[in-house]
Amino acid sequence: MSTSLVLIAEPGAPAALADELAQELPGLLPDYSSSPEWTVSVKTGSYLVTEQASLAEVLERLDPASQQQDVVVYVTDLPRRDGTRPVVADISVPHRFGVISVPSVGGLFISRRVRTMVEFIVYEVNGKPDGRAPTRGGLTRTEEEETVRYAAPSRFARLRLLAGMVYANRPWKLAAGMSRVMMATFATGAVSLAYPTIWQLSSTMGPWRLGVTTVLATAAMVGWLIVNHKLWERPSSPVERERAAMYNASTAATLTIGVVFLHATTFVLLVLTAWWTLPPQMLAQSLGHSVGPADYLRLAWLVAAVATLGGALGSGLEDDQAVKQAAYGARQQQRFDRDNEANDE
Repeated sequence: MSTSLVLIAEPGAPAALADELAQELPGLLPDYSSSPEWTVSVKTGSYLVTEQASLAEVLERLDPASQQQDVVVYVTDLPRRDGTRPVVADISVPHRFGVISVPSVGGLFISRRVRTMVEFIVYEVNGKPDGRAPTRGGLTRTEEEETVRYAAPSRFARLRLLAGMVYANRPWKLAAGMSRVMMATFATGAVSLAYPTIWQLSSTMGPWRLGVTTVLATAAMVGWLIVNHKLWERPSSPVERERAAMYNASTAATLTIGVVFLHATTFVLLVLTAWWTLPPQMLAQSLGHSVGPADYLRLAWLVAAVATLGGALGSGLEDDQAVKQAAYGARQQQRFDRDNEANDE
């Protein structure tokens, strides 16, 4: 008879990870339990109210006993901490239940690390059977009254948590979530390609000038998104200052990565547009020298930077909710809205 496990994942990055792991875990879990056969299913739901919620509160809301499966694992995209140390997993052995925080595993090898934590949960709730144990990999294990906690190493703890929070926001999907910004960016770039002054500027600007222009354009768009859509958190008390600083750093990093992806996409589109619409003879006549691929690349690079500034203005056309949906994971978006409502009151 097979043993069953359910991954209850929050929408967004946790759900995507759970779907991936559901294919891998049945062949791995027998190594960490006395059961030779496992079935793994996935459900989507949100039960963790705040990141400060205790394991007992999560148990009360989720009620693992109501699930039909033998082991229940809840995967959240909210960060969990013990002081300043990221808490990767909390496990209730009697309830055969565990909570895994995706941000707390860090920003690298996410799938492998979450899979390892599921293996640890199975290993713990099955009484640590004989055989090989999962590799701890620097995690600290503590146990108190049949509750087991795995915390991340204290070294680089904040950086690890920040990287995980950025991953949970999935910044590479930012551009796709803000269609008006993407349209404004490309439209600005396409129009700019028609001006001979831009051609001449791209020919005279060296790589470092183009690089500085790109950095300034990216910073301008990130700053405009934060200010115009009120994405910067202001702590209401000194106790909240560190938490707000972490979330603000996560927001800035998420938007920066997202804008870089937007800029790169715009650059590729503008290279193709310039190659298709601007004959080499026309460019050569304006620039006063023969034209090669490098000239088209420099032109597209400069125009992409100019277009990014146009996209910043276009971001004002997006409503706040659309930007938050693009910039945050589902649970962080809910937390952000809840905190803003509390501050308004």
